[in-house]
Amino acid sequence: MRAWMTGIVTFLLLLLNTLVLIGPMMAIALLKLVVPGQRNKARLSAAVMWIAETWAELCKAIFALMTPTRWDIRGDEGLRQDTSYLVVSNHQSWVDIAALVQTFNRKTPYFKFFLKKELIWVPFLGLAFWALDYPFMKRYSKSQLDKRPELKGKDLEITRAACEKFGDMPVTVVNFLEGTRCTPEKQARQNSPYRYLLRPKAGGVAFVLAALGDNLDALLDVTVVYPEGKPPGFWALLSGQVRRVIVDVRTLKLEPWLWQGDYQEDRQFRARVQKWVSALWAEKDARIQALMKE
Repeated sequence: MRAWMTGIVTFLLLLLNTLVLIGPMMAIALLKLVVPGQRNKARLSAAVMWIAETWAELCKAIFALMTPTRWDIRGDEGLRQDTSYLVVSNHQSWVDIAALVQTFNRKTPYFKFFLKKELIWVPFLGLAFWALDYPFMKRYSKSQLDKRPELKGKDLEITRAACEKFGDMPVTVVNFLEGTRCTPEKQARQNSPYRYLLRPKAGGVAFVLAALGDNLDALLDVTVVYPEGKPPGFWALLSGQVRRVIVDVRTLKLEPWLWQGDYQEDRQFRARVQKWVSALWAEKDARIQALMKE
């Protein structure tokens, strides 16, 4: 009963925080549409980011007040808000998002996800994503490209155009290389070679690097571990049933070759990127195993 009460009160506090701040954020975002001058638009974008960061800080305060979860964050020393990062992380639970907020909010630029274009039509969320200048991308399947060859390269062109919204502002771009949450059932279907991970998909990160590579200063390799065993659901976090979360961050250099090839057309380059991603994932799998033993 106590867990249920904790979960309900925590949820209501998070909802109140969201409802109070989404109004001012949307008002400023709409003002950007009519205010002339790139400098004025940049200032309004910065104001929207400040509101989003404030929302995230209040969410952190609510979790600290209502739940016993200890966020064991490692390797976040030296992170800066005036530089741009690419974050890659394993993905097991919606709690992973809260872990990223705990780790990076007001330590790096406010993070952004590359989103499917269709998500802009989701009520409230779509507007929030738009206000935060999240890049919406349009991906074309191989069958679509076979039928309409003129679409070749359009997906990357659309993404690059979306990324122009960042301008000279630093940014943190998050990419879950597994593409979905890892479960034992999905591991079995994939015949995954990893003990704790799904097979990584190099296409997504190659797509991000091709669009933003020259503007990214470092790779943040994030490993989220739930040492109590099975990854918890978001309700378990809200209701105070998650005791400890480990977030391990490694800062790695991004080599220019990663965005200097044609991932779609160059088979050798595609294999090289996949090999790099697979090596990164093998190291992550070993790191998870070591962290689980602590």
